[in-house]
Order: sequence, then structure tokens, then C-alpha cells
Amino acid sequence: MTSVPAETSSGALDVTPAAPGRLTVLHVRETDGDAPRRAAAHRAEVLRSVAEHGAVLLRGLGLQSPAAMADTAVALGIEPMVERERFSPRREYQRAVYSSSEWPSDEPICMHHELSYAAEVPAFALFGALAVPREGGATAVADSQEVLYALPDDLVARFTRLGWQLTRTYREVGVAWSEAFGTDDPQDVDAYCRHALIDHEWLPDGALRTRQRRAAVLSHPGNGRPVWFNQAAFLNELTLDPMVRAYLTDVYGPDSLPFHTTYGDGTPIPAAAVDVINEAYRAATRSEPWQVGDLLLVDNVRMAHSREAYEGDREIAVMFGNPTQLAGHVLP
Repeated sequence: MTSVPAETSSGALDVTPAAPGRLTVLHVRETDGDAPRRAAAHRAEVLRSVAEHGAVLLRGLGLQSPAAMADTAVALGIEPMVERERFSPRREYQRAVYSSSEWPSDEPICMHHELSYAAEVPAFALFGALAVPREGGATAVADSQEVLYALPDDLVARFTRLGWQLTRTYREVGVAWSEAFGTDDPQDVDAYCRHALIDHEWLPDGALRTRQRRAAVLSHPGNGRPVWFNQAAFLNELTLDPMVRAYLTDVYGPDSLPFHTTYGDGTPIPAAAVDVINEAYRAATRSEPWQVGDLLLVDNVRMAHSREAYEGDREIAVMFGNPTQLAGHVLP
């Protein structure tokens, strides 16, 4: 990696405050140096802004490559995190630097917190715009503190009491277990699951089924405020296209869908509850159209993120940073 200097003071960043439905944008004035050096010059201010707003768009860095993305994260004092238990396929540019999810461009990706089901979660999610589409394709965010307060009290109380449960079946549909866990050795998967309190079984056909229970409402490790931190709606089977869901159920049975969520005690989550959660996310959504070279920094515990449908070529480099174990997150 390119070495970068310690933080220097070169004047405040120009700030475009967030308007309704929009992100806070920090504009870098410097024209000298590469993206990591420009980021290092404003490290403290950038991290303060993320802590204040939950997510900020850093514009003017001139990011040009995955390698520059990795060096910029280090320049900001963010420890890169290798992804495990990924939900959708990605390409790996280099260690801990990935493509965005390989998902059909005409289908949006709903709001979610990255790896909220893992025992160790990234405190930061970073997105760098290497190529932007002709239309759409923004990476939007939603403040989970706002979402929590917008949800009905009885729904929040039930999720707070029971948590949520995720069941995944790794077959040829979706991500293979070897890709998700970064190994071809079943014993490595066994060890990972034991450490992360994931119930798992190897099925007769070689498929892997996992089940894990996590808290749905947590205290933010930085500010102590409660956050709605889960993927109970996003990974519910009701998010699947009905025809796809019917086909997979017919082929594999109702207990072998690629993913499914319930309340923590195994009780089904009603469709009405999934709709209420997604509506709360929609009301809290804010975004900013991409420009080439932008870097979006997201507090992954506070802010969920999504992706708009788009037309044209889109290349967004993705990193996760500062692996964190959240108090009370992993439930037995």
C-alpha cells in the first residue's frame, strides 16, 4: 500500500448540508496529491462528520482504482475487514476490497445493514465510485435511529424481546458456502460456526444449512442510542419474487429456501410487519447522485444502505472496516 502522512491541517472542507432526502457532502479543495493524501489531510473532520450525520459523501478525492480505495481507508484510520457470510456474489479486486453486489441492474436492493447477522460486524461501510451509470444507481442510506422511532411500539417490543432468526441454505442458488465462508474445507466452516454461535448442519446432498439468532435492537457503541440493527425484513422470504419463491419451494421444499427470517423464537414474521418496516426505511431514505471519484462513508451500525436500479455501466468499489463485536448482539 502507498504510505500516507499523518493527519495534517489544511483548512476546513467545504460542506453542502443535507437537504431533505439528501446526504451531507464534504468537498475536498486540494488538487495536489492522490486520494489517500487528500483524505489524510481531513481525517479528523471527516470522521467527526460521519459520527454526527451517520453517513457523508466525500467529493473531490479523485478515487481512480480499488488500490486507491484501500489506501484511502487506511489514511482515514479505518481497519479493512475481510467479508465472511456474504449474502450475494461479489468480485474481489484485492484483499478486503470488493465489487458491489452482483445483482440485476433493473432490480433495486432494499435497505440493509451489512453483515448484521454476523457475530463480528463492520463499524464502517465504504463505497467508492469508479464508474457511474447513465441513470439511477445511487447508494442510498436510512438512519436506523429514525426507523426505530417510526415503527409501531408493539412490533419493536416483540423484536426487542425475541430478537430475529436467520436461516440460510447454501446450494447452487445464491452464494456457495465456499464463497461465503472463504474456504473449501468443511471443518473450517464448522469451526467458524461454533465460534459465532451459528447452528449448522451438512445435508445429505452436500448443502449447508445455518441458523443464527441475533438481537434486533441494540445500543450504538458510539453514542449509546438505540438502533434498529437487523435484516429481518430484507432477508425474509417475502422479498423473493413470488414466482422464484414458488419454484424454489417446489424443488427444495419450504424449509430449504436460500434465506428466510423469523422472530427469534421461530415464529413467522407477518407480511404486514415486513411492509411496515420497509415503509419506515423508505420514509428515512436519503441519497446523492454519484460522481466519478466520490467516496461514501457509512456508519454501518447506525445507517442502513440500499441501491437504486440503474441503466448503464456502474462500478462501485466496496470495503468494510473496523470489525466490531456489539454487546448483546449474539443470542443463544
